[in-house]
Amino acid sequence: MVMRPVPVRCPACEGPLAVKALFCPQCGTEVHGQFALNEFALLPKEHLDFLRLFVRARGNLKEVERILGVSYPTVRARLDALLKALGYEAEEERGEERLEVLEALRRGEITVEEAVARLKGERS
Repeated sequence: MVMRPVPVRCPACEGPLAVKALFCPQCGTEVHGQFALNEFALLPKEHLDFLRLFVRARGNLKEVERILGVSYPTVRARLDALLKALGYEAEEERGEERLEVLEALRRGEITVEEAVARLKGERS
């Protein structure tokens, strides 16, 4: 039997799917419950393929660039897209957001409390 990737979206409404049962093909054991998919299982194929290549290249972006035959900025853009899909922000983006918050505070556009909340990641 061909093993296919776990679908993550409902074919009828496009809502997120959850895992309800697991099955061991070796002994036939079944486990029922509600199980969450990890963030890697939710990645689209192109991000998962890039992640596999990135790991195989031991995180060396120049090696990924060589293997894919694309420019370094293209590799960085794909890595940034992967990080965003995983819910991680690039450090420079967080730094820029912090500077924007501090500038808004300096200009008097937001209160100290609002600045603290935004720096902690809370949006009001």
